[in-house]
Amino acid sequence: MLLNLTWAQKNIDQSIRTLIKITLLSSSTFYTTTVWAQSISYAQAEQSVLTDSYSTQANLALQQASKLEAEALKGLGLPRVDLNVRAYAFHNEVDIPLDSFKNNLEQTLSQGINDRINQENLPSGIADPLKQGLNQTIHSGVGLFPDSANVILEDQVIRPTVSVLMPLYTGGLTSSAKEVASIKAQRSQLNTQQQQDIQRFELIQAYFNAQLQKQLLDSSLFNFNAMQTHYNNALKLEKQGFISKGQRMQFEVAKNNAERSYQNVEASLRSSLFQLNNLLQSSQITELSTPLFINSAQSQSLNALLKTYQDQSSLIRKMQLDTQLANANVKAQSAAKKPNLFAFGEYSLDEKQNWIIGIVARYNLFSGVDKNKNIQAAELQRYASELMTERSKQEIENIIYKSYSEVTTAQQSHPLLQQNMKAAQENLRIQTLSFKEDMGTATQVIDAQNTLSALKSEMALNAYKYVLSLATLLQSHGSINQFQSYVNQAQTYYIR
Repeated sequence: MLLNLTWAQKNIDQSIRTLIKITLLSSSTFYTTTVWAQSISYAQAEQSVLTDSYSTQANLALQQASKLEAEALKGLGLPRVDLNVRAYAFHNEVDIPLDSFKNNLEQTLSQGINDRINQENLPSGIADPLKQGLNQTIHSGVGLFPDSANVILEDQVIRPTVSVLMPLYTGGLTSSAKEVASIKAQRSQLNTQQQQDIQRFELIQAYFNAQLQKQLLDSSLFNFNAMQTHYNNALKLEKQGFISKGQRMQFEVAKNNAERSYQNVEASLRSSLFQLNNLLQSSQITELSTPLFINSAQSQSLNALLKTYQDQSSLIRKMQLDTQLANANVKAQSAAKKPNLFAFGEYSLDEKQNWIIGIVARYNLFSGVDKNKNIQAAELQRYASELMTERSKQEIENIIYKSYSEVTTAQQSHPLLQQNMKAAQENLRIQTLSFKEDMGTATQVIDAQNTLSALKSEMALNAYKYVLSLATLLQSHGSINQFQSYVNQAQTYYIR
C-alpha cells in the first residue's frame, strides 16, 4: 500500500516541471486536538496562501516595481530641462611680448615730432639737429619699457543657467526602451499569476495528502481493531481447544503487523499536517473539512483543452513575451548603428543673460564594438526564444494528454473499487463464519481482513491520484484557479 502511494506521488511529480519541491524536517510533535485546534476547508486554505504567503507578497512587490518602471519611462523622448549653477574661481598668468608695441610707439612719436617741426618752416640747419635730438630722446624713453609684460588674471564667478536638451532622432532607441519596459511589466504580472498557480498546486498536494493520510490512518485503525478482535477470539478458541497454538499465533502476528502499520501511518499523518501548517504559516490546523473526491465525469474534452491551453497557460504567454523582448532587443541593437540628432539650448540667469541654442548631430564611426555582430546575436536570441516556446508547447501537450488519461483512469477505477469493497466485506463475513465452524483457516480470515483494509486504502489512494492528476491537468492548461469548482460538482464521490 505504501509502495503504491510512493509510486503515485513520483508519477505525478514527474508530470509537471514547474512544481517547486520543498524539503521539510519532520517533527515529532503531533498536533493533538486542543481548544486551539482549527478546522479549515480547501477554499479557506487557498485564500490564506494567496493572500499571506511570502511568495505572494514578494511577487506583488516585484509586479508593482515593474509597473512603476514602465510608467517612469512614459516621458522618455520629451525635452530634458536642467537648472545648472556653476561656481568657480580662476587664476591665469601670461607673458605678453612688447617689442611690436615699442616699435610702433617710437615710430608714431617720431613721425609726430617730425611733422610738427616741418610745419614751423625752420631752416634745415636748425630743423635737422632738432629732429635728431628729439628722436634720440624718444628712442631712449621708449627703450625704458620692458620687452615683455607678465599679466595675471584672477576672478570668482557664480553663474546660474537653464539648459534644455531634446532628442530629435535616436534611430528607434527611445521607442525600444519604452517597449521593453512595457513588456517587462506585463511579464511581471504573468510571473505573479504563475507563482499563484504553483502555490495552488503545492497547497492541493499538501492539503489532500494530509486527507489521504487521515484516510489511511482510519483504514489502518479499522484493520488493527479487526485484527485485535480476531486475536481475542482466537485466544478464546485456543482455550476451548478448538484451534491450535500455531493458529492463534498467526492472528497474533497479523495483529502486530496491523499495529506497526498503524504507527507508521500515524507518523506520516503528523508529517503531512506539519507540512500543511508550515505552508499556511500556522501551527494549529488539525481538521480538514474538504474530503478527497472524484468527479464522475469530465467537464472538458481533451481536444478542447489542447486547443485552448495556449491562451490560458501563464508559462506559454510569458515565453511569448520573452520573444517580444528579444525582438525589442533586435530593434535596440539596430538603433545603435544609426545617427542621433539633438536640439540644445542654454540661458544664463545672471545679469549678462547670455544664451546659446543649436543642434547636435552625432554618428559613431568607431567604438571598438562590432554592432553588426550584436544585431546578429540579438536575432539568434529571438530565434532561440521562438524555438523554446514551441518546445514548451510540446511538453505541455504531453502533460495534458497524460494527466487527462490518469484522471479518466481514476474515474473508471472508482466504481470497480466500490464493487470490490462489497465483495471483500462479504468474503470476510464468509471466511470468519467458516473459521468459527472449523471449515476455514486462520490464514483465510487474515487474508480476507487484509484485503478489505487494502481496498479501503486503495479507494483513498485512487481519489488522491485523481485529485493530483486533475491539479496537474489544470495547471498545465493554465486554469488551476478553477480547481475549487471541481470540489462541488454534481455527481461527485467523496471519500470520508
